[in-house]
Amino acid sequence: MFQWMRDLTAGEKRTMAGCFGGWSLDALDVQIYSFVIPTLLATWHISRGEAGLLGTVTLVVSAFGGWFAGALSDRYGRVRVLQITVLWYAIFTFLCGFAQNFEQLFVLRALQGLGFGAEWSAGAVLMGEMIRDKYRGRAVGFVQSGWAVGWGAAALLYTLLYAVLPDVTAWRVMFWIGLTPALLVLWIRRTIHEPEVFKTRRITQTSGLAQAFSVLKPPYLATTLKVALMVTGAQGGSYALSVWLPTYLKTERHLSSLNTGSYLLFHIFGAFIGFLVGAYLADAIGRKRTFIVSALGSVLCVAIYLAAPISDGAMLLLGAPLGFILYMMFSAMGPFMTELYPTEVRGAGQGFCYNSGRAIGALFPALVGFLSDRLGLGSAILLFALLGYGVMLLALLMLPETRGRSVDAIEPGDMKPASLAPSPATR
Repeated sequence: MFQWMRDLTAGEKRTMAGCFGGWSLDALDVQIYSFVIPTLLATWHISRGEAGLLGTVTLVVSAFGGWFAGALSDRYGRVRVLQITVLWYAIFTFLCGFAQNFEQLFVLRALQGLGFGAEWSAGAVLMGEMIRDKYRGRAVGFVQSGWAVGWGAAALLYTLLYAVLPDVTAWRVMFWIGLTPALLVLWIRRTIHEPEVFKTRRITQTSGLAQAFSVLKPPYLATTLKVALMVTGAQGGSYALSVWLPTYLKTERHLSSLNTGSYLLFHIFGAFIGFLVGAYLADAIGRKRTFIVSALGSVLCVAIYLAAPISDGAMLLLGAPLGFILYMMFSAMGPFMTELYPTEVRGAGQGFCYNSGRAIGALFPALVGFLSDRLGLGSAILLFALLGYGVMLLALLMLPETRGRSVDAIEPGDMKPASLAPSPATR
């Protein structure tokens, strides 16, 4: 399954390593909040709706950060923008640990979101252009598994820090540890270089703002809207569960902090394997089929996990297959969007689609929080998860398969509907 890595060039391997680290630390910083929600509910006496807003604001603002960072990377370079974004989200994660009230944390998490969204956009385009067509799906998907690594690190920190420190101190220390991604910038600066396809076709005359809006005009508009809808469903279904899962386990299933961390580690381990398998499937059966398998499987697993009368032991074991099927879809997203846009607007296209989908999907955690007072937390999570995956499947009916496309051969004219059929290599 990993034999292909030996065939990568030194430049491809360094790029994979740098982006893997960026994704891992990105996930560490963002997922910290999901673990500290119960503490904030108890110490600041905020409502679940307000806690949901603190989760949503980061994701909503990340849409703007990702969109404009993607456009800026089309002009100034993927690597340069990647460095700036990693440093940005690390600093504002650290500052979250000093917040004294809801309002301060709201502002700091909004600023954190700018860098969080921007880092994915720059890194995904860099990976998509640096890795050759043959291995793009596997490589980008493998790097996406770094999200599970960072999430797992956050779960371990939560379990450890809450075992040795008072809750009112532990949550702040978790945010302070979020400064560590800043160290990655030094390594990226020394070892990773811009892709050749970017150097030969970069845009230097268009402003960042104009470049950002270019994908909202013909010939890109129709594709952009359909991909954004697909990502909205995927992100919304994922966020409805991931943001609230620690709180659900602790308040609805009445698990201790130690047991909550253990249950989540099972879930995260499944997610890690899902990322890897999704990466392989993206090349083996195609991007679109990987999405469909993951979405349908997620509907089934989420329904059993939250609605079936299962014991705590069964829930522990089911957490791994739930994470596996739920996150498999994200491995194919980077290569899929890379293969839909020409180099001149690739950063803007990926940045808008992924992050606008993230922004709309980010409304789901807040809606879950507000609706949970009426339906119960488990039922509210289930409702919005099913809604999200339904939207995703609907959008996929209107999108093409892209496996096998060469990124340096995609031109603006290729965006016409008639030319969006699968390439000959995938038929």
